[in-house]
Parts: sequence; C-alpha cells; structure tokens
Amino acid sequence: MRTLLPAKPRTLYERYIDSLQTMRQNLANVQTSSIKADYAPLFLPTTFYKGVSHRIFSYAKTDSISLTSQLDEALLNIYLHRPDLVRTTESQLDNIGPALEVNNAIKPKNQELTDKVAPKTAEPEYVDANIEIYKPNFWNYSGDYYLQFLQNYVSNNWYKGGESNYSMVGSVTLQANYNNKQKVKWDNKLEMKLGFQTSQSDQLHKLKTSEDMLRYTGKIGFQATKKWYYTAQLIAYTQFMKGYKNNDPFVYSDFINPLNVNLSVGMDYEVSWFNKQLTGNIHLAPAAYNFKYVSRLDLSKRYGLKEGNHTLHDIGSECTIDLLWKMSDMIKWRTRLYGYTTYRRGEIDWENTFTFQFNRYISSNLFIFPRFDDGAERDGKYGYWQLKEYASLGFSYSF
Repeated sequence: MRTLLPAKPRTLYERYIDSLQTMRQNLANVQTSSIKADYAPLFLPTTFYKGVSHRIFSYAKTDSISLTSQLDEALLNIYLHRPDLVRTTESQLDNIGPALEVNNAIKPKNQELTDKVAPKTAEPEYVDANIEIYKPNFWNYSGDYYLQFLQNYVSNNWYKGGESNYSMVGSVTLQANYNNKQKVKWDNKLEMKLGFQTSQSDQLHKLKTSEDMLRYTGKIGFQATKKWYYTAQLIAYTQFMKGYKNNDPFVYSDFINPLNVNLSVGMDYEVSWFNKQLTGNIHLAPAAYNFKYVSRLDLSKRYGLKEGNHTLHDIGSECTIDLLWKMSDMIKWRTRLYGYTTYRRGEIDWENTFTFQFNRYISSNLFIFPRFDDGAERDGKYGYWQLKEYASLGFSYSF
C-alpha cells in the first residue's frame, strides 16, 4: 500500500505566477470581432444615401427588424424633418473616391501580461504648510521735514546801515492717504511751520515769529472717471504763537485768532504731466461754506468781521491747486494756489516753495507768498495785497 505524502504548500510567489499565466491564456483566447461597416453612418457627417429610399419603398418586405432597417428609418426621418442637417450626398462621396473595404479584422498585438503591470508611482508626500494671508493695506504714509537757519551780521559802521539778526524756520508735513482701489479715496495732510527771528532794534521783543502756520486739509473722493473724482474737502488753519510788530505791544494774531474753516463740495482732477514730473490735484468747488472765528474782539475788524463779532459765516465758491514739479533731482517747486470768493469779497493765497537739494540731508529753500484779501482793512501803500518772502539753508528729510 502506497502512502500519499501531503503536497507541499505553494509559496505566495508561485500562486502569483500561476494567476498571471491563467490571465494570459484567457486574453489569448479572446476572439476579436471584425469591424462593422454598417455603423459608419452614425459617426460620419450626415449624408444623403440613395439606398435608404430604395430599401424603404421596396416591395420585398421582411418581418424581422434588422440593424440596416433601423438605420434607414433614422436617416429617412432626418431627410424629411431636418434636411438642414445634411452636409453631403452619396454622389459627392463617390466623386471623391470609392470606399475601401476592410477584409482583415484588426487584432490586438500579443503583449506580455508582465508588461501590463506598471510599477506603482510613488505617492508625493504632503507636508502641512502654514499659509498666512495678509490683509491688504490701503493706507499710504509720507512725510517731509526740514529745519533751516539764517544768520545775518552787519557792523555798526556799515555804510548802508542795518542790523544783525538770527533766524530759523522748521516745517513738518505729514500725509496719510487711503485708497481702496475701488473708486474711494480719503486724503489727509497736516502742515506745521514755525519760524523765529531776533531783532536788536526791538526793545520789547527780543524774539518774534517770522513763520507760524498750523493747517489741516482733508478730502474724501468717489471716482467718476479715470482722472476725475466727486470730492468733499475740508480746510482748517490757524497758528501757534502770538504775532507782534517791532516795538509794538499789540497782538496782531494768535492761536485761533483767526481760525479759518472752509468746507466745499466739487470735483477733483488728478494731475500727472510731463512723464509724472508734475503731479498733484486741482479742486474745483462751486459750493463752499466758510467759517472764521476770533477770540480777541479787538481783531474782529482786522480780519474782515464786523466790529464786536467773534464769528463770520458766508457761502461762495472755492478753488485749490496743489502741485509738485520735480524739475530735476536737485530742484523742485511746490506751489499751492487757494482762492475763495463770495462774489462780494475774495481771498487768494499763492504759496511757492523752491527747494534746492544739495544732498540727502542738506537743502536750501526759497519761499515766496503773495496774498490778496479785500475783506481786510485796506493798506495805504499795498492796498489789499500782502507779500512774504524768505530764503534759508539747513537740514531736510523726507520719507
């Protein structure tokens, strides 16, 4: 009696090879059907075939439904109801060339099953990244500072006379402008200027102010076109210190003496000319409200108010032109022309500052400021015109 030994279990590798061979045999036994030319009309551009009508109206009828009859009915339906879809005819195709008959069925090439087993693509490793999204900053900040001095010495025996003196002037201009890039702008500018000078001939005041200004300009605009904005503008200005004349104790000006506030509504035009060398804006306001206040009643008449009144209210039109022209890397001209009229009285301020920049920190300024105000007391020599001018040299810084 023969003893049957138990079969040795196959390894995982052997079972895998057997499964591949079985799959290969199954693929080799698959019979590839020949290509059916009857399906061609379904995929070609819609064509008018003569045989369709012949077969439909033929006397020889069959009870069985074939693929050919179904195609004929579908094509006949198109010919009768949608002839606009027919692109060509059978005669036109025959003129181009006869149809080729496919005798041999296309069989797939034998391919090793192992070739079909593609290597696994290594999956990319994803590392968690900390993504920071920053909120856009629509604010733009800038500033301009300078501190300049002037010294003048004249000997006692100078043939034309005169006196020695020292003077200084400091200026700070700060700007904070908002632009959300969606037709809304809000501009803010604060200007502060203060200057002093000495005078040996003045027995009452050894130090007096030569420049004194505190001014805020704010405007909010809504874009109308590329360069024009509907704008509301607010201008408020006064000074820091008391203003005197030589050997005169009378106070001619002081903080909020006067205080001027102008609110206007109009249009702004953005200036960008000469390859952006001349920039700025022009504000035209047909409607403007002007408010003037003095706390010292003895200054009322001097600043165009009725005697004994602290305030003045009037309505008119206003125009402000604020430009900066960079003539070169060393020379620039900043000008501001402000005009207001009630059609009974008018004010015009024209400030001009010519800056000569020697290097990043050293500059010289020439300031010319003509002014017209027919609401103030008329001067016997200059009429309603006033003029201020100075030149200085010193330190400057911009950002």
